[in-house]
Amino acid sequence: MPWTEQPVFFIDFEGGIASGVLEYGVVTLLGGRVTGTLTRLCAPTGRVRAEDTDIHGLREESLVECAPFSADWGLFADLRERGPLAAHYAGAENSLLKATWPYPRSSPDFARPGGRVIDWGPWIDSARIYSQLYPALESGRLDSVVAACGLQPELDALAEAHCPPGRRRYHAALYDALAGALLLGSLARSPQMGSLTLTQLLALSTLDARKRDSIVQRELF
Repeated sequence: MPWTEQPVFFIDFEGGIASGVLEYGVVTLLGGRVTGTLTRLCAPTGRVRAEDTDIHGLREESLVECAPFSADWGLFADLRERGPLAAHYAGAENSLLKATWPYPRSSPDFARPGGRVIDWGPWIDSARIYSQLYPALESGRLDSVVAACGLQPELDALAEAHCPPGRRRYHAALYDALAGALLLGSLARSPQMGSLTLTQLLALSTLDARKRDSIVQRELF
């Protein structure tokens, strides 16, 4: 079954281990198209550094009345059960999820059809996929890849429709999640990439040759 027939949940977090997740954005991608979005601000669990505020624009005093990220366990556990999670450089999102909830509920192992696993991964990683498909890209930064692929106008149109006012820029969680989802969705327009299985897409999401071979062997056997 092509990966495009499976819902994929593209995630971006603003915040860090010290402050906790301050904002999340989730984009549902199906058939290569954005079919839904979620976002909200979250109360910090630690100090929000001034240098971090300079990047993401979120101030501690404006977040203290928000519910903490930990209040949304049910949402993220449900997403993990329904489809694979995706991110641009997924290690950061995986670390922040694990810092709040070390494990999800028992969920499908999308790298091993029919199997189950208690893990937030395996992740689809748009940064790793693009670095392999387009090794000549000057940078793997989200904004650089979007610009290089000519997707900025499409991203801004999606942001206008889905992002809160004032958060329609890079380093805002839903904007970044839309940018990554757009990169992933653009692959679906290619007959070769759009016909890949989910297992094959997950294999492309790691630069570790042994892990990649292991994922592919699971599909074969």
